[in-house]
Amino acid sequence: VFLDGHTMDLLWVLYSMLTVCMAINMEATGSHSMFTCEPITLRMMCQGLAYNTTFMPNLLNHYDQQTAALAMEPFHPIVNLECSTEIRPFLCALYAPVCTEYGRVTLPCRRLCQRAKSDCYKLMDMFGVSWPDEMECSKFPVCDESYPRAIDLLQSSDGTEESPLSVQRDYGFWCPRELKIEPDLGYSFMGVRDCSPPCPNMYFRKDELIFARYFIGVVSIVCLSATLFTFLTFLIDVGRFRYPERPIIFYAVCYMMVSLVFFLGFLLEDRVSCNAASPGRFRASTVTQGSHNKACTLLFMTLYFFTMAGSVWWVILTITWFLAAVPKWGSEAIEKKALLFHVVAWGIPGALTITLMAMNKIEGDSMSGVCFVGLYDLMALRWFLLVPLALDVVVGVVLLLAGIAALNRVRMEIPLEKENQDKLVKFMIRIGVFSVLYLVPLLTVIGCCLYEQSHRSVWETTWVQERCREYHIPCPFKVEQTSRPDIALFLIKYLMMLVVGIPSVFWVGSKKTCFEWASFFNGHHRKE
Repeated sequence: VFLDGHTMDLLWVLYSMLTVCMAINMEATGSHSMFTCEPITLRMMCQGLAYNTTFMPNLLNHYDQQTAALAMEPFHPIVNLECSTEIRPFLCALYAPVCTEYGRVTLPCRRLCQRAKSDCYKLMDMFGVSWPDEMECSKFPVCDESYPRAIDLLQSSDGTEESPLSVQRDYGFWCPRELKIEPDLGYSFMGVRDCSPPCPNMYFRKDELIFARYFIGVVSIVCLSATLFTFLTFLIDVGRFRYPERPIIFYAVCYMMVSLVFFLGFLLEDRVSCNAASPGRFRASTVTQGSHNKACTLLFMTLYFFTMAGSVWWVILTITWFLAAVPKWGSEAIEKKALLFHVVAWGIPGALTITLMAMNKIEGDSMSGVCFVGLYDLMALRWFLLVPLALDVVVGVVLLLAGIAALNRVRMEIPLEKENQDKLVKFMIRIGVFSVLYLVPLLTVIGCCLYEQSHRSVWETTWVQERCREYHIPCPFKVEQTSRPDIALFLIKYLMMLVVGIPSVFWVGSKKTCFEWASFFNGHHRKE
C-alpha cells in the first residue's frame, strides 16, 4: 500500500498548522510493529459507536490513530453542531473503520456519504472546510445501509476473540513525516514517492562519517596532485606524448576533475548533498535528489561525466595500442582518427549525463559531500554505472590482450637487434603494469557496487526495523535477515574510484620527465 501523494501532503499541512493548538485528549499510541485490532482512542469523535475496535492503516492511509485524529480535527465543529446524524458514523468509517477479518476492507455506503454531504455542505462552507477529494461519494459502493453493517459487527466480534496474530499484516515502507518532500520535486525513497533518505547517512554513526569524510578528502588531494602532475608534464612538452599513448593524458585530466570534485565535497561537507532541516514543518534533513539544487547538479555533472569519460579514454587507449600492434599503424595514421576518438570519449558520457538529468536520478552523498547516481536507486546504479563500467572493462581487456599477443608474436618471430628487443619488452611490461594498476581499482569498484546492490534491500529493512518506533511508522512484519553495511566497504569504493587515476603518473614517470622539469625550472623549456 503506497501513499496518495496529494492526500498525504494536504494532511501533513493540516497537521503542522494544528499541532501547536491541538487539544485532543487521547491515549498515546505506539508504532505498529504488528498490525492488530486495537481499541478506538478517538474520544471526541468515534466513541460510543456500535463497535469499539479499529484497524490501522485506515481507508485514508493514516498509519496510526494519532495521525487520523489530527486529520479529523477540521470536522469537529461540523460534528458538534449535529448538522446530520450521518456525518459522525461516515467520518468514523473512514478514519477509524471497524476491525473485521484479516485482509477485508469495509467501505461505507454511497447513500450514507451523500446524505452526510448534502446535510452538512453549507455548514462546512461557513467554516471554510471543503469536502476532500478522497471522500468523494462516487468512490463508495452503491448501497443504502448504516455503518457498520450487521455482518461487519459479526466478523468484528469473531475477529476479536481470536489471537491478535490473525490480523497481522506487512504494509511495507511508509514514509515518515520527517522525510516527506514537496510532490513537485520528484523525490523517491524505497519505492515511495515524495520521500527522501535522511541525512547524515542512514547506515553509519557520526564518528564513522567524520572519519570517512577526512579519509576521502586526503585521498582526493593525493590523486589530484598525481593527475595534475601528469597533465603539467604534458604541457611542458606537448610533442612528447603522441598517439598511441596520447589518450593517457586525457585519461589523467578526467580523473583530475574527479579528484577535484571529491575535494570540493570534502570542503562543502553536507551543505550541498543534503536539504536543510525545517523543524517548524516537522522536516528532518534529507538527501538532495533531482536537479532543483544547482550546486548538487553541477557536482553530479562534473563527477559522473568525467568518471565515464575516464573509462572511455582507457578503452580508446587500448584501441590505439591495438592499432599500433596488430595492423601496425603509425603514429600519424592513428592521429588522423583523433577527432573520432574525442567525439566518442566526450559524447557518450555527455549523453549519459543528460539522460540521468532528464530522468531526475541525481542523488546527494552525505558521506563524501558530492552528488552522484545509484546511491539509493538500484535501477540507476545497475544501468548507468555498473553496465557502462563493465562494458568498458570487457572491451578494453579484449583489445589489450590482442595487442600484447601481437607484440609478443613480433618479438618471437621477427629478428630484432638486442636494443630494439629490450625496448619492445619494456614497452610490453609498461602496458601490462599500467593496465593492472587501472583494472584492479576499477574491478574493485564494480565488485563493491555489485555487493551493495545485492545487500541493499536487507540494509534498508534493518534500518526500518531499528527506526520504525522513532519515526512512528509500521515496523516490518517478518524479518528473516538483518544486516548493516560495513563502512570499510564504502571507504574501499571511494579509495578505488580515486586511485584509478594514479597509474598515469607511472606512465610519465621517467628520467626524461625529471630532465624536462629541471629544464622548465631553469628556464630552458621548449615552447610548443
